[in-house]
Amino acid sequence: MSDREGGGGTLGPFLLGVAVGAALGALFAPDTGEVTRRQLGKKLRGLKDLAEDKADELKALVAGAGGDGDEDDEEEEEDGVEAEPRSARDELEQRLAEARRRRRQASRSRDSEEEDEPVA
Repeated sequence: MSDREGGGGTLGPFLLGVAVGAALGALFAPDTGEVTRRQLGKKLRGLKDLAEDKADELKALVAGAGGDGDEDDEEEEEDGVEAEPRSARDELEQRLAEARRRRRQASRSRDSEEEDEPVA
């Protein structure tokens, strides 16, 4: 009987905590559900776009790394002709700038679409 007394007493406080948490959440919510869902959706779309950009950059780096070898660099130095190598850092910075530019443009177009919506 002692097992039953110890285990049954945890359900009541748990349910009380759920009820209190739900009540406090409803009282202190900064916006209505519709506004919160819209904001959450916007942030999730932004994260999705960012993840897609990063995945594309990673694919490009992996594809580019497969063709680059140290043997080519040594042969160019032996011939006395040095090609101007484009560092991976420079390439990443250029791609990052392009991704940021695309993201700003997408954000601006979404913001202008939301401005046209009536506020309830």
